[in-house]
This record gives sequence, structure tokens and C-alpha cells, in this order.
Amino acid sequence: MDFRVSFLGGGSFGTALSVMLAKKGINTKIWDRKESVISDINEKRENIKYLPKIVIPYNVKGCIDINECVRDSDFIVLSVPSHAIRELSRQIRNYVNNSQVIVSIAKGIEEGTLKRISEVIEEELPDNPVVVLSGPSHAEEVALDIPTAVVAASKDVNSAQKVQDLFLTNKFRVYTNDDIVGVEIGGAVKNIIALAAGISDGIGYGDNTKAALMTRGMSEIVRIGTKLGGKSETFSGLTGIGDLIVTCTSMHSRNRRAGILIGKGTSVENAISEIGMVVEGIKACRAFYDLKEKLNISMPITDVLYQVLFKGKDPKYGVYELMSREKKDEMYTMQ
Repeated sequence: MDFRVSFLGGGSFGTALSVMLAKKGINTKIWDRKESVISDINEKRENIKYLPKIVIPYNVKGCIDINECVRDSDFIVLSVPSHAIRELSRQIRNYVNNSQVIVSIAKGIEEGTLKRISEVIEEELPDNPVVVLSGPSHAEEVALDIPTAVVAASKDVNSAQKVQDLFLTNKFRVYTNDDIVGVEIGGAVKNIIALAAGISDGIGYGDNTKAALMTRGMSEIVRIGTKLGGKSETFSGLTGIGDLIVTCTSMHSRNRRAGILIGKGTSVENAISEIGMVVEGIKACRAFYDLKEKLNISMPITDVLYQVLFKGKDPKYGVYELMSREKKDEMYTMQ
């Protein structure tokens, strides 16, 4: 394929995707703020900090100059955490042209504005089509060619199909979806539930508890997702229940691992430090707490997790509060 692809951010998932594309014969570039990450890619053929022990092919080039990285690319993948998306989009505004497709792999919403990531990108790069690539896809497994399925979502169906063609392999299946709202909300809120599931594991609770958290967490995802305009059927798919399952159950999940530490008594700050990478669920919890308050939506798991993370509530007491709420009908509370 004669595509040229740039990844802005040398994190684990961006690196894994670049390795996958390189195996297809596609030339890719990776830019990162940390010069050590770039030198390791170019000289050691490994991203030691974020994706160790994965050999990076020679048609992946690390770039220190962001202008050099995005120049002449057909696709620009924003592979930084959600809180860095606006600044990065502004940084490249004068370098991009409107034929370049912007691909976001970040999961979250912007604190303060409470806008979805695609909305933030569209504000800063209004002339470029935006596609969200999301789904149950741990970087460690993608880099090893373990079969994976994701979704390319966009308001522009043609651009979503281009991204589908770009990333599709016999080990990495890509579906398209025009419900970008549902895809983004599913990918963001599941990190909150995964943190809660990890805390449950850390306390020492069992499968019953986690199943309850995941199922009732799904109802919170559907409730706020449909309120914001997402389609209910999207949450039954890869970026809804699929992403929730993998993030709540896998030790590849930073959110679950951070939750386990917090459940065992580690402070939030020390848990983040021990994980060593951004734990998106923590910022997402604060942002979605503010959003659900603004929209007057019931999200009891998010409520309790907010109190645990930011107000010092004991996690066990938080579980007691969830279990002691007023009795309800299951189907009614799904809405």
C-alpha cells in the first residue's frame, strides 16, 4: 500500500499500530516529546519505555521534528492521552492540509469543556476529517499479532472506510460505524468501570462482585451515551461491551491495575506512579462526574468512585453504599 502514516505520540498503542502497519509494508513515522523514545526506536529498534521487547521494523522512523513527521502524510494518528489532544492539535495546525485524515486513538473527554475528543480535534483542525479508532485492543497483543477487532467511527463514512482499509489485516479486523458519539462515550466510560473493577479485585472481592460492577456499569454507559446522542446498539458492540470486558478483566489494563493498587490501600498518586503511564479512568471519572451532574443522570458507580479517588472515601464503605441503595427494578434502571 502506498499510504504514509504519522503517529504523534510514541506510547504503547501508537507504537503497536505502527509496527502492525510496517509489517504490511507501509512506511510510518513516530514523533514523541521524549528524545529518548525516538532514539531508542531509531537506534535500538525498540520502544523500551512504552512497549519493551517488541522489535520495531526499519520502515518505522522516529522523528524529533513534528513538522517533519506530519509532512506529506496521508493519515495523522493522534496517539497521546486525551488531556493532551487539544494542545497537540494546535501544535500541528499550521502544518496540516485538509486532505490529511486525522485519526484519534485517545479515550476520554476533555476536563473543563466536557467535550468528546473528536469535538476537540474538530475545533482545532476544522478542515480535516476526523476518525476515531476504538475497541478492545491492548497494545501488547496487537504488537504480537494476536487477533483483534476494533471500530473506525466518523461522521464522514468515506474517511472511516479509508481508515478501515489502512489498518485491516488478517489479524486486525476493522469495522466501521457512523455513531461517533456512542463509540467515544463507550471507550471513555469503560475506563471508569475498569478502575472500580480493579478496586474490587484489590479489596479481595470475587467474580460475583465484578460481574455486578460490569453489568451495572454498562447501564451507566448506555444511560449517558444515549443522553448525549449515541445509539443504544453501539453499546452492545466492540466499543461498548467488548471494550468493557477486556478493560475490566485483563492485567494489560492500566485502569484495572491502578484500581487493584488502590483497593489494596495504595494512594491514588502512588498508584499512578507505580503504573508509570497515564491512567485515563482517573481523569475520566472527574470529567464524567461533572457531566452527569450537569445532565442530571444517575451514575452511582461513577459517584462512589469519584468519592474514593478525590474525597478519600474508603472503598469498602463505597461498596456498602452501592449495595444499600433503595431497591429498584433492573430493566427500569437501564434507561
